[in-house]
Amino acid sequence: MKIIDQLNRIISIKETPKRIVSLVPSQTELLFDLGLETTIVGITKFCIHPKHLLKSKTIVGGTKQIKLDKIKALQPDIILCNKEENTEAIVKACEQIAVVHVSDIMTIQDCIDMIQQYGEIFNTPKKALKISETIQNNVNDFNLFIKNKHPLKVAYYIWKNPWMVAGQNTFINYLLRLNNFDNVYAHLGRYPEIDEKGLEDADVVLLSSEPYPFKKEHIEELQTRYTNANILLVDGEMFSWYGSRLIKAFAYFKTLHQNL
Repeated sequence: MKIIDQLNRIISIKETPKRIVSLVPSQTELLFDLGLETTIVGITKFCIHPKHLLKSKTIVGGTKQIKLDKIKALQPDIILCNKEENTEAIVKACEQIAVVHVSDIMTIQDCIDMIQQYGEIFNTPKKALKISETIQNNVNDFNLFIKNKHPLKVAYYIWKNPWMVAGQNTFINYLLRLNNFDNVYAHLGRYPEIDEKGLEDADVVLLSSEPYPFKKEHIEELQTRYTNANILLVDGEMFSWYGSRLIKAFAYFKTLHQNL
């Protein structure tokens, strides 16, 4: 079987992979929801859904720093990567061990394409189709919910020391647009650092739970920077995880809007 991944790399798969290493947390969750738990042999320390996998599977490092010796020892049939989560060097190193599939997610359609491709690779087309259709139906329903909502200027923070936000060409920015949020830092790079000189006015400031674990005390700290903004803690997984996590995301977004 010839597969073209989302970086337009042609990969050859002789038979359905039976030993999978996933270096992407959201894709690990997707594998589980596709019914592939028994074929997962290696994951990262950030693959926290479902939590029991951290105890039952081999941890091969993080998403940016991996232990190649552990991966090699697992004798995987395929290694799953992502353009943003994993470095080019990691992909090249993993290619010396097994077939590597790389996802590249910027839109909902990219997510659906990846899910359906996994269905083909791992011979779970019906489950992949069901997940894809559920996500698309939830998106369609959410578009009806959001279409009459007044646009809001939003800043989405992902890090502290230095302060960093989500900018252009990110999946987060794409989901902000779906929420009828005008990202005030969309004119900047993907994850720019923000100092006092770079502050933009915002109606709402969202503090993500990941990768930096923002807490309530950070709301007070940022309130001095955004004196007129509504500052909220948000579930970062809903804004940055793709795959089956998106099934839950749009109900979460509805609740978020109701709390604004």
